[in-house]
Amino acid sequence: MSSHYIEAGPVARRLNGLVGRLARHGVSLLGSAELSVRGRKSGRMQRIPVNPHSHGGEQYLVSARGHSQWVRNMRAAGGGELRVGRRVRAFTATEVMGDAEKLPILRAYLKRWGWEVNQYFKGVTAKSSDEEIQAAAADHPVFRIAMVK
Repeated sequence: MSSHYIEAGPVARRLNGLVGRLARHGVSLLGSAELSVRGRKSGRMQRIPVNPHSHGGEQYLVSARGHSQWVRNMRAAGGGELRVGRRVRAFTATEVMGDAEKLPILRAYLKRWGWEVNQYFKGVTAKSSDEEIQAAAADHPVFRIAMVK
């Protein structure tokens, strides 16, 4: 398993904080939401803004920065919550493991969110070849999420 991770700098941390606060108060920027996932060590809910992605009738969370803390927490917790204002949706998460299975999801994600995340994909874009996207897939965990009713 890859340990690829691009840590957020001071500007990105501030921007993430702002986007998270906006989502908490009901303002979603282009579909963003605040993810809450239970910390695997602390047991406390950890929060971070994310871009939930729909593809093929299902919803996904993609970690553009790589194997981050929220990814490790999601693997341990198996789910979390997405919040926009008062609307809180609990979900279960299953990691998509095969690079070939990730390919169409990542291509669609890069097409939708590439303007924001291409810098984390080492030159891979939505227009890259299947082989290039599959080569990058191990560095970018993908979770299929299912809302709990």
